[in-house]
Amino acid sequence: MYPELFASRMERVKPSSIREFLAAASQPDVISFGGGFPDPALFPTETLTQVFSQIMKNDGGQALQYTASDGLPSLRKKLAARMKKTAGVSCEANEIFITQGGQQGMDLMAKLLINKDDVIVTERPTFLGGLLAFNAYEPQYKTCGMDNNGMKVDELEDILKNTPKVKFIYTIPDFHNPMGVTMSLERRKKLLELANKYGVMILEDTPYREVRYEGEALPAIKSFDTQNRVVFLGSFSKILSPGMRLGWVAADAAIVEKMVLLKTAADTQCSTLNMFLADRFMEMTDIDEHIGKLRDSYKRKKDFMLQMMQEHFPAGASWTNPEGGLFTWLTLPEYIDSGKIMQERILPEARVIYVPSEGFYPQNPERNHARMNYSCMSEEKIRLGISRMGAILKDYCK
Repeated sequence: MYPELFASRMERVKPSSIREFLAAASQPDVISFGGGFPDPALFPTETLTQVFSQIMKNDGGQALQYTASDGLPSLRKKLAARMKKTAGVSCEANEIFITQGGQQGMDLMAKLLINKDDVIVTERPTFLGGLLAFNAYEPQYKTCGMDNNGMKVDELEDILKNTPKVKFIYTIPDFHNPMGVTMSLERRKKLLELANKYGVMILEDTPYREVRYEGEALPAIKSFDTQNRVVFLGSFSKILSPGMRLGWVAADAAIVEKMVLLKTAADTQCSTLNMFLADRFMEMTDIDEHIGKLRDSYKRKKDFMLQMMQEHFPAGASWTNPEGGLFTWLTLPEYIDSGKIMQERILPEARVIYVPSEGFYPQNPERNHARMNYSCMSEEKIRLGISRMGAILKDYCK
């Protein structure tokens, strides 16, 4: 009886391709390069326990109460200061609000701007979680190619010039998910120039921005924004804890006001207690010192995975060398379907999973790539998983 009752938008709401692999990843003998999980050994559990104890002792009544829908004022003030320090973005606390992770920011952006058949421009490939957030609002997509310097802005201009009803451009400029590449400074400026020229918005998604362990940090696209076209998404998931489900939006105050109204309708507010935890953690400890430990660990794991891939993968395979973040993007010979070979051989024989590339494309998917996560597994599991996977790929390539 139910299908005829569902709204038409539900036809566009499909399960994530990651979802089915998480069940396999929970099996104890499976080595998972699939999820975008931080290393739980790096969570600051002892410090958060101390912070929690202090909150319960001194501010328990307030921390367990409702608060403003846009988030704890002291946390928004700290984030405004941190935006200036880490991203070059000058903003006030009233231009920031707290979300249920970066994912909610994507949902609210689409809810605010997208009517049925409006166009969203994404990178090709793009974050599949972004597509899940956008699809419920029934957009059309145009996709822009990528290389090691990020979105190809010349191709983007052709899209904007020839496509009506473009509402916003969705980009992940820092350690792109899934490719791991970083948009160059020149392209960041050109992207904003094109958005101004053609009157569209930019959704700048930056959950990995602070997890840079090589190269020079680049200013956020938002830092160049003089026409209030950029909505910036930040997240505590990769720098503190994904289970706290805290992110933030930085945008023009008029946009923030509208998005907060939508958030209020959806969930009233984020957890007051978790916002207190993040706020007091930043107050009582050196969060930069904590992030430094993440960077050191993830760089070692990234270098080790790439070394293992060099030793064990066939000659026809290639991969990106990210300067930060959690992923490298594996490219296999075009005749290899990464999803098919994983289901038929790599998972049953090697007990290894990754995320096949098909789900990262809103249209015309390429199937010979895979997103490989190196942050969550130990070096021993990386060695074992890559060697097993490589043996199957070499056999298949024969």
